[in-house]
Amino acid sequence: MQQTADFLRQIDYFSNQRESIEKTAMDYEIKQQDKFKFIEEGTGEPLMLLHGLFGALSNFKPLIEYFKNHYKVVVPMLPLLEMDILHTSVGGLAKFVHKFLEARDYKGVNLLGNSLGGHVGLVHVLKHPERIKSLILTGSSGLFENGMGDSYPKRGDYEYIKKKTELTFYDPKIADKELVDEVYGIVNSRMKAIKIIALAKSAIRNNLGEELNGIKQPTLLVWGNNDSITPPFVAKEFNKLIPNSELHFIDKCGHAPMMEVPDEFNAILHKFLKKLNEPATVA
Repeated sequence: MQQTADFLRQIDYFSNQRESIEKTAMDYEIKQQDKFKFIEEGTGEPLMLLHGLFGALSNFKPLIEYFKNHYKVVVPMLPLLEMDILHTSVGGLAKFVHKFLEARDYKGVNLLGNSLGGHVGLVHVLKHPERIKSLILTGSSGLFENGMGDSYPKRGDYEYIKKKTELTFYDPKIADKELVDEVYGIVNSRMKAIKIIALAKSAIRNNLGEELNGIKQPTLLVWGNNDSITPPFVAKEFNKLIPNSELHFIDKCGHAPMMEVPDEFNAILHKFLKKLNEPATVA
């Protein structure tokens, strides 16, 4: 029962996916260095984006299009379903991110993570802060994620999956048939489900709590006021535990602000990043 409950929680993470990774990749050149595949658009200071479960690059498309004119936007394609089962964990993904940063030799990185990607970013920063200039979290796990209930439907229960997918967003219409079909396909794939469950159990075990006091980087928290997966009190707890952090709520927004309200999200993020580069005023 615990495994099925953990698995159901991850449907909400996956619900952030809007298009397939192959469709989105056509808009950008997928680069490769050794085992790493990634997008790199623009020039200047690195802004690196860590996607949530299943590599939904489309979640970040409005962000990439906006910030590639101001920063070097980097999106590594996390091997969420390619790692062996022993390393399919938050820690395993954080190690992958560390090796990627070393391979590319990025420095002064502004690291942004959504949902599970935020959790991975937190673990990385706590262990390897040296290359990270700032941290941006939106709908991040790492402290608390709302469960999906204590029962597991039959695999063919399409209406149940549709209802749970809609809960990810403030506006349920975002969960159109294409998106629900994608989620439905995942919950009916045994091999993918095994990997999802492994990541879910790892995220539960890896509750960061007071460790967050060790984060020294300026941190931006952007949260949907209507996020039912990582509710607003989670954002407030992050804000309390991370010393140099600031919190912004967006109304009429759920678990994926950069996808639901990209213009408002981008404006908040750009203001934060520009402020980091302003010279300190002398009193």
